[in-house]
Amino acid sequence: MTIEVVETADPGTLSRFDMIIDVRSPGEFAEDHAPGAVNLPVLSNEERAEVGTIYVQESRFKARRIGAAYIARNVASYLETVLADRDGAFRPLVYCWRGGQRSNAMAVILDSVGWRTGLLKGGYKTYRRRVSAELYDRALPHRLVLLDGATGCGKTELLGLVARRGVQVLDLEGLAAHRGSLFGGLPGVPQPSQKMFESRLLGALEGLDPARPVLVEAESSKIGERVLPPALWKLMEAAPRIEVSAPAEARARYLLSAYREITQDRAALDDLLARVPDRPGRKRLAEWRGLAEAGDFEALAAALIELHYDPAYRRSSRRDEHPRLADIDMAGVAPADLSATADRIAALVVDAADRLPGAPVRA
Repeated sequence: MTIEVVETADPGTLSRFDMIIDVRSPGEFAEDHAPGAVNLPVLSNEERAEVGTIYVQESRFKARRIGAAYIARNVASYLETVLADRDGAFRPLVYCWRGGQRSNAMAVILDSVGWRTGLLKGGYKTYRRRVSAELYDRALPHRLVLLDGATGCGKTELLGLVARRGVQVLDLEGLAAHRGSLFGGLPGVPQPSQKMFESRLLGALEGLDPARPVLVEAESSKIGERVLPPALWKLMEAAPRIEVSAPAEARARYLLSAYREITQDRAALDDLLARVPDRPGRKRLAEWRGLAEAGDFEALAAALIELHYDPAYRRSSRRDEHPRLADIDMAGVAPADLSATADRIAALVVDAADRLPGAPVRA
């Protein structure tokens, strides 16, 4: 059989194959990979480091010989395990870092089995160039509506509720594994690399219908340590917004519920309080720590809203020139309040579809 050389990594091309096989090391795969790819490394992290060291310090020939032995053993193990149940119609697509020896070695073996094997020319770098082109060099076709509001209004929960009502949403905080504020890190869940975040983002965008509006939470240009790429940020800067509000007391109770895990780790909480961006004075920091020590976390949440979150939100709102679709005042942030608000938001987004920037012209 003949190995099919594939030159693009767009969704349509990738979907023609039954399995996308990333043969790079686990460390390379963890940083980023093509959507849906399965990691079947032909060299482990340790084997790759060993072969690379021999290549540089001793002999290219010796490095290739040792590397070939590792690759043969590793591919053999996959044929006996992960790939053992695949029939003759199986169509794998293989790639490595830049379409070199690692992916070629795997592809040759899979082709010799009788499988219709594809090889991504240029490897992962071909895929990465497409991500960069879509998110940095081109204009996205989507039409956005921003969901804005002060901290504690349940905006992330509202996104999910609106999605259940049939409206397209883009959950940036979910993609970035961060809730967007100083206290927003998810316990035990590290943020993806910038490249992985962009891969997730592009995958989410490509799953949306550009002809229909998309609701997205208003964010700064960074979510935790992840930066929103220019194509998306440009859309967000031009998008109209729906602003939700609720009483501070209700927001404090909601924050306590949403961030309860932070109250369980006093050392981490102390560190976060000390890193509040507007630098609380020594007296104020001592008061906050005293509330935490006493277990009065609702009072602590209320103090943070009054002295940190709301002033920061007011400063950003004064600079905000987004047109507004609506202001929604919620009586509270209880489930019934959020459900009713989600109904209103869904209706507003649907009604505004033809007035959004980039709206298609009707015949």
